[in-house]
Amino acid sequence: MINPVILLGPKNSAAILKNAVELLKSGSVIALPTDTLYGIACLSQSSEALKKLYQIKSRDKNKPVAICVSQVSEIAKWGHVTVDERLLHDLLPGPVTLVFERSPALNPELNPGTKLVGIRIPDSWFIRQLANSCAEPLALTSANISGSQSTLSVEEFLGIWEHLGAVFNGGPIPDGSTARLGSTVVDLSSPGTYRIIRPGCAQTITVEKLKKYGLVEASEPASENV
Repeated sequence: MINPVILLGPKNSAAILKNAVELLKSGSVIALPTDTLYGIACLSQSSEALKKLYQIKSRDKNKPVAICVSQVSEIAKWGHVTVDERLLHDLLPGPVTLVFERSPALNPELNPGTKLVGIRIPDSWFIRQLANSCAEPLALTSANISGSQSTLSVEEFLGIWEHLGAVFNGGPIPDGSTARLGSTVVDLSSPGTYRIIRPGCAQTITVEKLKKYGLVEASEPASENV
């Protein structure tokens, strides 16, 4: 069975948001646009939903996924923040994943092999409102089978539609030289330093902002994958 494709837009946006919240709270995995790629998401605190998300992607269970929150003030609940809050506001919302040590409040079955967690606030109204309405983070990863090309339109991940509660279609995400690189992932778990884990689509501007706040690039290799 192919589940519904729901067109995002200002018309009936409250009803669409309500539908998405109900799907997530029932344990479904949904597809939706972010500011970089199309993603699939579920409630991070639902262990059963996390299992579905990994199955849909055929993802190695030891490979972590990020979480998405709605605003900067929520980051400290789920990770141990090591940087000036002004830096967080400079970077977010935006195409950046910030990695911190995870807090005990986070579901222990989310990324159990690492003490770190990547946290996102995409510059995308729908996913941010969704995280806010669910009152907990969304586990978020790209809408594709692991190892295959990242997707910029719903048609590009047609093969996984049948496993999703719904596909929320925000139209094509603009293509370009960095379009499929995903967010820039930066480890901020060690105070005063940063490490670029994945260059992604916003490395240059991200590093400029990190240096503006006095952070220096870490010299030793990271001990964990995130």
